[in-house]
Amino acid sequence: MKILLLTRYPRSGASSRLRTLQYLPHLEAAGHEVRVQSLFDEAYLESLYQSGRRSPLRTAALYLRRLAALAKAGEHNLLWIEKELFPYLPAWIESRLGTPWVVDYDDALFHNYDLAQNPLVRRLLGGKIDAVMRSASGVIVGNRYLAERARAAGAARVAIIPSVVDHNRYRPRLVAPTAHPVIGWIGSPSTQKYLLDIREPLQQACRRHGARLLLVGATPEILPGLPGLEVQVEPWSEDREAALIRQMDVGIMPLRDGPWEHGKCGYKLIQYMACGVPLVASPTGANREIVEDSGAGLLADSGDDWSDALSRLLTSASERERMGRAGRQAVENRYSLQRQLPVLLETLAAALPAAGKALAH
Repeated sequence: MKILLLTRYPRSGASSRLRTLQYLPHLEAAGHEVRVQSLFDEAYLESLYQSGRRSPLRTAALYLRRLAALAKAGEHNLLWIEKELFPYLPAWIESRLGTPWVVDYDDALFHNYDLAQNPLVRRLLGGKIDAVMRSASGVIVGNRYLAERARAAGAARVAIIPSVVDHNRYRPRLVAPTAHPVIGWIGSPSTQKYLLDIREPLQQACRRHGARLLLVGATPEILPGLPGLEVQVEPWSEDREAALIRQMDVGIMPLRDGPWEHGKCGYKLIQYMACGVPLVASPTGANREIVEDSGAGLLADSGDDWSDALSRLLTSASERERMGRAGRQAVENRYSLQRQLPVLLETLAAALPAAGKALAH
């Protein structure tokens, strides 16, 4: 099968790397030919993370580059689209694609439009992602909240494929008592704001238990918001992320209870679990399902919940070891690329017309 993969970002963009690009060697090993075209490039992503600004001229040039790629869509058996073809433009191109296509979501992108502050955006684009889901031959989503939206939109086929890791890249850490335990977080500049919501529980945990913070992927701008804490900020890199997570005694994932957060797929939890690191997480989005099904950690809603959960894990090496083992086992059983690859292959094949299904095998 010849697939045109239309990602949002290059490999440095987490959603593109995790939802599609990490599968490519395995798809190619299965005999499929995949051509990749990312909408935004490395320079765009670096500028976005550093300044938060988007150049209209650069964006227009990138949109034209995607249009050129779409001109060759007919040379492929299937299009695999991440999120949408053109952000903040109507779905008229998606609705007119002649080649079968599937679309993938790992966040509540539809809320960029239907809950936008700008009333014109809400009016013109509020139903855009519903239209995209409805027009697709198949919709792949990362959690139940997104699946419910796809089904309500009238999607023909909906498959839930969690955001996963290649568990061969992650080794479990050794658990031992320590005088200065490490509370760890991994993420991006766009999500570091959630750490400020649990500032007081973090301060209490560090003061009572001699702990320090390791923040991977955050920026130094977070430091003034965490006074009185020993904080180590490390830049994210694909080569170092697993090794940095293994330095953590407890991994955390705070989230707010909002519509956007309900679309979150809990990927950082999967990373902690793959390294055998127990976790504390807000019960939002996919977090509740991951934690309750795996036994890999504790859920915390209020500030007191966070303080109690962190204290419980920081004072018990045996508890950390037990939950860490449970998390690693859950990754191997469900939240790994190796487990989800057959589901992805089946989902892509199901999107082809009957006459083309033989190409998928």
